[in-house]
Amino acid sequence: MHLHKSEKARLELNSRQRVLNLRERGALFLADGCKTQDEMQVLLRDDGSILQKLISDGYLVRLQASGNRALAPDTKEVAPALQLLPDTVTSPGSSSDKFDGKRSLATTRMFLFDICERMFSKKAPTLAQQYRDQLRQARDRESMVAIARDIIVKVEEIAGSERADGLSERIAMMLPPG
Repeated sequence: MHLHKSEKARLELNSRQRVLNLRERGALFLADGCKTQDEMQVLLRDDGSILQKLISDGYLVRLQASGNRALAPDTKEVAPALQLLPDTVTSPGSSSDKFDGKRSLATTRMFLFDICERMFSKKAPTLAQQYRDQLRQARDRESMVAIARDIIVKVEEIAGSERADGLSERIAMMLPPG
């Protein structure tokens, strides 16, 4: 079964008031209906407690892969599944620049390089170089997600949670399905 954001999760992500911590919000960004709970646990480096909490609190719902129907933890049918994002994605209307490309690691890597240049190259050149080196070495989705997570945490420290959330959403749109 795959995990997908509920309406409660969408409200949390769009709200200026934070109920969830950064790791929990990161899990919501990753829940795109394409990843299983096991895959998300690996990406989040979680023992299952974060995802189980989000499921029991109603932020995440389970999707059946074949029937595309959302299921609550007790497997009662609750709502039709939301359509998955297509391969070509446009960013939300609030963004000034639109992403019209296909999901790929190369696109994600270039976006993360750009974040490093814009956010860290002048204020924290050592950190920017560290991230550049890590991005050059990243060859798979999991390592790219780990680096992106670290960058987003630093962006949140420097520029605040709203900027970090926007970048997280954008990265989630660029990453290929797991």
